[in-house]
Amino acid sequence: EVQLVESGEGVVQAGQSLSLSCTVSGIPFDDYSLMWFRQAPGQKREGLFCSAWSGAIAYYQESVKGRFTLSRDSPKSTLNLQLADLKPEDTAQYYCAAAGPRSAGYCSEPGTGMKYWGKGIQVTVSS
Repeated sequence: EVQLVESGEGVVQAGQSLSLSCTVSGIPFDDYSLMWFRQAPGQKREGLFCSAWSGAIAYYQESVKGRFTLSRDSPKSTLNLQLADLKPEDTAQYYCAAAGPRSAGYCSEPGTGMKYWGKGIQVTVSS
């Protein structure tokens, strides 16, 4: 069974930090491209970062550039997202997703290329 399990949800004040993790099981971790998405209430889902199976990293939202940091830990099969200098507009449900294996899948900002999804976790930033 393929599972993507997000962790690290929380309620923080503006300016604070939070660490999110996505633990992947049931698929060969290194053969899959992984992404973080978020969706705020009433808003469309937006792709944040891609960690491609090839090693490439891409980001899609200028609003998080310089504040959010992506890292991939193959031995632990986790995709991490460090959130810093959080703002109320970062409040959303955060999801990770996987595409693959290898070139059979692809990262895309809307998430149309993703094959497996986590259930999501809530990040709430108060002003």
